[in-house]
Amino acid sequence: MVAQEQLGRTKVADEVVAIIAGLAATEVEGVVGMSGGIVSGIAERLGRKDLTRGVKVEVGEEEVAVDLFLITKFGMSIPDIARQVKENVKAKIESMTGLEVVEVNVNVQGIHMDAKQPEEE
Repeated sequence: MVAQEQLGRTKVADEVVAIIAGLAATEVEGVVGMSGGIVSGIAERLGRKDLTRGVKVEVGEEEVAVDLFLITKFGMSIPDIARQVKENVKAKIESMTGLEVVEVNVNVQGIHMDAKQPEEE
């Protein structure tokens, strides 16, 4: 995104938009984490947290499209989680960057199940 103003221009990097989207998605209850590829898994093991993991953005001059790859919590409604993620990501990107979000695609890549508690006898 490049905005031309009287005093100069403002450019928001694609990675910044991806970070905003990823953080906004993880704010939603039921999202356990983002699903990244093998490269991001290696980076995390080396101590570098990848804030764009599980996020793909296409940023134009005034519009952005977002693809998210999520892991959700077992037992929660996936359609409800997806709707809330879409709304939160759209609101955060538009308010922070001024870009219009034309689509947010949510891809559920996995389900996280809590470790079972041992049964008491």
